Amino acid sequence: MLKKLRSPLYLALLLPALLTLTDVLSPIDHVYKNSRAKIGVHPASPSTIVLSFDSGVQASGKSIISTRRLARVLENLSAQMPHRVFVDTPVKFGEDIEGDAALVRAIHKLNPDVSFVVRSRKLGVPDYKFSAQDFDIPDNEKIGGAPVVLSAWNTNFIDYGIFSPFSIKISGKQYSTLSPALSGVNQIWQPSFVPDYLFDIKTVPHLKAEKFEGGDFTLGQLTGRTVIVNSAGVTAPIGFFGQRRVHPLALDLAGADALDKPFAVALGSFPILILAWLFIRAGSKSTRKRNKLILHGLALVTILVVPAALQVLGITLDNAAGIVCAALYGGIRLWQLRMRRVQHTSASGLPNLLALSAQPLDVGRDVVVAVIARYEEILATLPKDLHGECARQIARRLSVGSGTETIFNGEGGHFAWTEEARPLEMQLNHLEGMRALFAAPLEIGQFTFDTNIHFGLDRNEGLDALTRVNSALASANDALASGRAVELFEAERLEEASWELSLHASIDEGLRNGEIWLAFQSQWDIKTGLLCGAEALIRWNHPTRGPIAPDAFILQAERAGRIDALTYWVMEEAITAALALNAIGRHIQMSINLSAQMVDKAGLVPSLMEIIRRRQINPTQLTIEVTETSSVRNRPAAVQNLSQLRTIGFRLSIDDFGTGEASLAYLADLPSDELKLDRRFVSRILTHERERHIVRSTIDLAHALGQTVVAEGIEDEATYRMLGRLGCDVGQGYHLGRPQPIAELRKNLLKREQMPKRVV
Repeated sequence: MLKKLRSPLYLALLLPALLTLTDVLSPIDHVYKNSRAKIGVHPASPSTIVLSFDSGVQASGKSIISTRRLARVLENLSAQMPHRVFVDTPVKFGEDIEGDAALVRAIHKLNPDVSFVVRSRKLGVPDYKFSAQDFDIPDNEKIGGAPVVLSAWNTNFIDYGIFSPFSIKISGKQYSTLSPALSGVNQIWQPSFVPDYLFDIKTVPHLKAEKFEGGDFTLGQLTGRTVIVNSAGVTAPIGFFGQRRVHPLALDLAGADALDKPFAVALGSFPILILAWLFIRAGSKSTRKRNKLILHGLALVTILVVPAALQVLGITLDNAAGIVCAALYGGIRLWQLRMRRVQHTSASGLPNLLALSAQPLDVGRDVVVAVIARYEEILATLPKDLHGECARQIARRLSVGSGTETIFNGEGGHFAWTEEARPLEMQLNHLEGMRALFAAPLEIGQFTFDTNIHFGLDRNEGLDALTRVNSALASANDALASGRAVELFEAERLEEASWELSLHASIDEGLRNGEIWLAFQSQWDIKTGLLCGAEALIRWNHPTRGPIAPDAFILQAERAGRIDALTYWVMEEAITAALALNAIGRHIQMSINLSAQMVDKAGLVPSLMEIIRRRQINPTQLTIEVTETSSVRNRPAAVQNLSQLRTIGFRLSIDDFGTGEASLAYLADLPSDELKLDRRFVSRILTHERERHIVRSTIDLAHALGQTVVAEGIEDEATYRMLGRLGCDVGQGYHLGRPQPIAELRKNLLKREQMPKRVV
C-alpha cells in the first residue's frame, strides 16, 4: 500500500487533494478565472438599473449623500412606480433634521418595495463570522421601517471576490444578502454562492442621480424595473475577475445573475480533480500509445474546458487541483523518462550502473562487477561507431557465462550484474571459470583485441543496492590494480571507508588540536658512543581510534594531496626541535623524511629555502631522508631538486637502502651523504651469514663513495656491537633509544650524554 502511495499516479491525486484544504492553490484558480472572465461575457439584464451619484459599479471615489438629496431622488422614484428600490448609499443622519424627515416620508411612499443596503466594513471575512461591528446598520425608525439587506464578500489572497453567504445573522437577527434579494432566490442546500464572472458590468443600465434629482427624466422610464440608488460612499473597491477593481455592487449584480441560472451551485475542486485523475489513471494503465494519448488528452479537456463550459449553466468548478494533478503527474513521468534515457549508454544501449543501483536487489543475490583491462585503449583504437558494438560483445559473453539476461554497462570498461549467491568457494571458482570466455580475442569489425578481465564481488545482502554496486565496483578496481582475478568486498571495509575518505580533513583537525605530533628517535655515533643526531617521526594519537601508525595515514595523505602541507609542518617542528637541542651546546643532526611524491616537484626547493631563511637555521644541521623508490614519477627532476638542496647545505640520506627496485642505480644517480641500512638486514646479521655479508659489503660500498652509514632497527646489544665490528658509523633503534617527545629527549641528553663505547 505504501509503495502504491509513493507512485506518481497516487501522488498526483493525494498531494493536490491535501493542498485543496489550504489556500496554496488560490493563485492558480485566480489566473484561470481571470482569463476565463475575459472570454464569452454576456450583457447585464435591462430589468435592473443603477441610479448612481457617481460612476456606478466602476466608482472609485468616496462620497456620502445627504438625506435631503436622497429624499428628492426617492420622491421622484415613487412617481415612476418601480418594481423594487434598493438604497445602496451611506447616509449621515442627524445633520439635517428636515432632510431626515423628508427621507422617511419618501420611503413611506415606496414601501413595501424599498430596502436599505448595508455593506461590510471589511473584505475577506472567513467562515461567515460577522458581528455587529462589521456593519453600520441604521435604526429602523431613521429609514422609515424599510428592511435592511447586507452585502459581504469573501476574497482571495489579493482581495478578489469569490463567494458570499445567502444570509448573515447579526445580534440574533437574520439578514438576507443583496444578491439573493435581487434575484428572489432563497437559500439552497449550500450556504454560499459565487458570482458569475462572465457578467459584463460595463453593460449595466446606468442613470445619473443628479439629473434624476433635478427632474430630468421621462415618466415611465423606470416603471416595473429594479432600481439601485448607489454611491461609492466609503466602500473599498473589490477585485472582479476580468475587470480589476470595482464597486462591490458589481459583484452583487453578478451574484444575482448567477442565482438566476438553471444551476446556481459551486462544487469546488474535487469533481474536476477526481475526473481528471481517472482519465490519467486509465491512460497510465493503457498499453496502446494511441489510447494513452486520447485519455490523457481527455484529462486536459476536463481540467481546462469543462469548468468553462459548465460555468454558462451556473455550475462553478475550481480546477487548480486538477492542474496541479496533471502537472505533477506529467512532471514526474517526464523526469522518469529522462532518467530512463540517462540509465542507458548512448553507444551500446545497455542499462548502466545507475539503473542497477536504482532497483531493489532480491535476497540471495550477489552483485558482480567485471572490469576489462585497458578498455579505454581499446576504445581509442576503435572508430566511435564501433564503441557500442564492443560493449555489446563483452556483455554477450558475460551473459552467457553468468546465465543472466541483463548486463549493466558502466564507464571505463565496467560491466555489472546480479546472480544467485553460491557458496563462496564455488562462486570464486565460477568467476575464475568465466575468464576462459575471454581467452578468445574480441573481433570488432576489422579489429581484433586480446582481453584481460577481473571481477569484484559483493555478498553483503543487508546493504542497499547503491552501496553494494559501489562496493563491487571498488573490488573490481582493486582486482585490476593488484592483478588478481577476483576481489571480494568485505563488509568490514565499509567501516573504514568513511574514515579513509575524510582522512585529510581529520589530519587538518589533528594538526590544529595537537593530536598529531613529532617524536624524535636518537642516533648514536657507534665509534664514540655519543649522541650525534635524531630522526623526526610523525605520530598521531586520535581521540577515538587511539594511536594511528604513520603508514596508515601518510599513504592516504599522499593520495589526498595533503602530503606537502604535512611535510612542511614536520619541517617547521623539526627545526624548532633542532634549535632547542643545539641550544645546550651540542651539534645534533636532525633527520626529516621526504615523501617520494614531493622530490620531483618544482616548488620543493624554493619552499625549503624560504623555511630555513625565515627560521634562521644553518641547513647543514638538517638531513633530508629520501626513500629510494620507483614511485618517483620524474627521476631527472628529482635528482636535480636533491642536488640543489645538497648545494644549499642540506645533507641527503637514502633511507631503507636495499629494499627498492633500483638500489644501486639510485645510489649512483643521487649525490647523497648518508645511507641507511634497512632494519630487515640489520635484524638478521647475527643469525644469517648471508645478510651479514650483504651489510658488510654495503658499508664498504658506502664508505668507498664517501658516505656515512646509519643502521636502523638495532634491538639488542649484540647487534649494536656486531655493527661496530662491521664498520657501521651510526646506530638507531629501540636498544639505543625509543621515539620520544623533544622535551624528554632534551632532558635525557642533559642527564646522560654518552652511551657505553662499543666493544670491537
